[in-house]
Amino acid sequence: MAKWKSSKYPGVRFREHPTRKHGVSFDKYFAIRYQRDGKRKEEGLGWTSGGWTLQKAALKLAELKEAAVTGNGETRLSEKREKARIKKIEIQKEKARKEKDAITIKNYFYKTYYPAIQQEKKHKTHIREESLFRTWINPAIGHKTFKDISSFDLERLRKNMLDEGRAPRSVQYCFATFRQIWNHARINGLINNESPTRNVKLPKVENQRLRFLSHEEAEILLKSLKIKSQKIHDMTLLSLHTGVRAGEIFSLTWGVIDLENGFALVRDAKGKPRHVYLTDATQAMFERIYEGQSPSELVFKDTNGKQIQFISHTFDRTVKELGFNDGVTDRRDKVTFHTCRHTFASWHVQNGTDLYTVKNLLGHSTIQLTERYSHLRPDGLKKAAQNFDEKVIKNNIAPLEKTKMADNTSLG
Repeated sequence: MAKWKSSKYPGVRFREHPTRKHGVSFDKYFAIRYQRDGKRKEEGLGWTSGGWTLQKAALKLAELKEAAVTGNGETRLSEKREKARIKKIEIQKEKARKEKDAITIKNYFYKTYYPAIQQEKKHKTHIREESLFRTWINPAIGHKTFKDISSFDLERLRKNMLDEGRAPRSVQYCFATFRQIWNHARINGLINNESPTRNVKLPKVENQRLRFLSHEEAEILLKSLKIKSQKIHDMTLLSLHTGVRAGEIFSLTWGVIDLENGFALVRDAKGKPRHVYLTDATQAMFERIYEGQSPSELVFKDTNGKQIQFISHTFDRTVKELGFNDGVTDRRDKVTFHTCRHTFASWHVQNGTDLYTVKNLLGHSTIQLTERYSHLRPDGLKKAAQNFDEKVIKNNIAPLEKTKMADNTSLG
C-alpha cells in the first residue's frame, strides 16, 4: 500500500494510488486526523476522483473542530455518516409505506393473492373466488386502497348483490372471499387492522333442503340414468344408499373400499374420515366394476381418466325429463344430486333411525345439522311416551300396585 504523505494543511494527509490516475496526476485518497476526548482519531474522506481536494479536506476538519467547540453538529465523520445512513433508511421506509398504502384491492388480488391461492387451493375454489372478485368486489371497491375501505363500502356491496337477486349464500361466499384477501394482506404486513367485514351484518342463509325422493321416484331416476350413463347411475345409487357427498364420491379410491366387510372409508372436504356401510345394491355395484384396479386408483374417473370435478349434466337433464322440478320455484325444493344424500337421511329417519346415528352416518360435525330431519317423525315424541308407558311405567308400577293391594287384604 502507498505511504501516507503530509500536506500543507495540519491534520490532513493523503496517499496516491499506485496506478490509477485522475487527470495528469495519480488519484489521491485523503484522510484527516484530530484529537477527541484525549485520543487521536483518523477518518478517511475519499478520492480525488470522488470530488475530494486538499482544500475540502481541510474545511471538513475545521467544521468538525468547530462543532466540538460549540457543541453544534457532528464532531466526527462516523456520526455524520451514521445519521445519514439512518435518514436514508427512514426515507426508504417511508417510500415503501407510501407504496404499500397506494396498493389497490384490485392490484393486490391479481398480483399477489390470486397467484398464491392458485398454488394452495383447489382449482374450483380459486376459480370461484376469482369470479366473485371480478363480478362483485372489483366493480364496487377494486379501485380503492385497503386503508380507504370502510364498512359502508361493504354494506353497499351487500346491497348490490341482494338487489341483483343473489342468494344470501352467494353474498356470504363473496364476503368470505374479501375477508380472505384482507387477512392475506394483513399476514404480509400490508395492513394491521381487522377486516371491516366484522361490522357488516350478512343476510341469514335458509338453505335447509325440504325435498327428498320417495322410493318410487328414486327407482324411476335410477332406471332412467342407467339407460343414459351407467357411471352416473352408479354414483347416484351410492349417494342414495350411503349418503356420501359428490366430492367424497369423486375422491373415492379402491384402497378405501372393503368389499369383504361391506364398508368404505370416505373423507369429507376437510379430510375428516368416516365409515359408510354398503347395501346389497352398492356392494354388487362395486363388485361389478372392480377389475383388479390398484388401491390408489380412482373408482370413478372423467373421460380423461382424471378426478371428476362436478356431476355430469346428464343428471340434471334426466331430472328435467322426469319432471321432478316442474312448477318448483324454491331452490331448496329442487331435485339436485345433493338431494340423494338428503333422501338417504330422510329414509333413515322415517324408518326409525335415531338422529344421533344419522348424524354419524352423514358425517355431520354437530347434531344441530341433523335436527333438520326431525320433522320427518312428527309422532316421534308420542311414540317415545307410549314406549315409556308400556315398558317402564306399566311394567314396574302395576306390580307395585298389586303388591300394595295384597298387603291391604292381608291386614284386613
